[in-house]
Amino acid sequence: MSRTPCPFTGSIVALVTPFRDGEVDYAALDALVDRQIAAGQRGLVPCGSTGESATLSHDEHARVVEAVVRRAAGRLPVIAGTGSNSTAEAIHLTREAEAAGASGALLISPYYNKPTQEGIVAHYRAVAESTSLPLIVYNIPGRTASTIEPSTLARLAEIDNSVAVKDWTGSLDRVMDTIALCGERLAVLSGDDSLTYPMIAMGAVGGISAVANVIPGEMASLTDRALAGHFAEALRLHYAALPVMRACFLETNPIPIKAALALLGLCREDVRLPLTPMSRGPRERLRETLARFGLAVREEAAPR
Repeated sequence: MSRTPCPFTGSIVALVTPFRDGEVDYAALDALVDRQIAAGQRGLVPCGSTGESATLSHDEHARVVEAVVRRAAGRLPVIAGTGSNSTAEAIHLTREAEAAGASGALLISPYYNKPTQEGIVAHYRAVAESTSLPLIVYNIPGRTASTIEPSTLARLAEIDNSVAVKDWTGSLDRVMDTIALCGERLAVLSGDDSLTYPMIAMGAVGGISAVANVIPGEMASLTDRALAGHFAEALRLHYAALPVMRACFLETNPIPIKAALALLGLCREDVRLPLTPMSRGPRERLRETLARFGLAVREEAAPR
């Protein structure tokens, strides 16, 4: 079997899941999808950690993916978050996403049960064998309590439909090691907005962005310019957006992202427990940062 090249490049938004009165707000979700497409994003990721997948029921998870696929209507690829610490559950979610018409799947490394590197390889191999979708490995030790080592990623690169790794390790050395070991066999996508520019300079092909929920056009332009080799212009855009990137992580993602979207009047701030709405001081810093960036913010967020 020939290898599947990575079909996902550029700025790809990790979508929030908007809620209203405890339920998924599908009207707001449709509007957010349309906004991302109009702003030049290159892909949509529903049901990732930014989408609060950990608190979505299985039925909600399937319906959100279906809703985003339906609204995108082929205008952008939809890469469904289908990760789990249970391999069987990850397989089930990935098959559901494939049936819904998703273009790919993003799978977090198994969390909490802390598999060995061998277990991580076995997990991803089992999921890959269950689907024809291109798969993106998500390496985020801060949420999983385990790190996928570059040597392990080189093994995952041998799986035909394993096409990329989303790296949120915070280590540019680790990114360089991964690219050196994997080459074109496994593309690298930034998982950390503030590192997208330097990672592209080292060979990454784009990023899966939480901040693109708030400033989608700016993140698309930054990434597109860097990928085109226009690094001076991309660097200017990077430093212009950096205060927003920092403000959007003053508290646990996606708390500030949803607060920002509420301040922009795009959806409610509602998050699900154990997450709680953004505290007053950081929210005010966020509001001031968005206003300085030139965004039309409300004095208060939308009602919760």
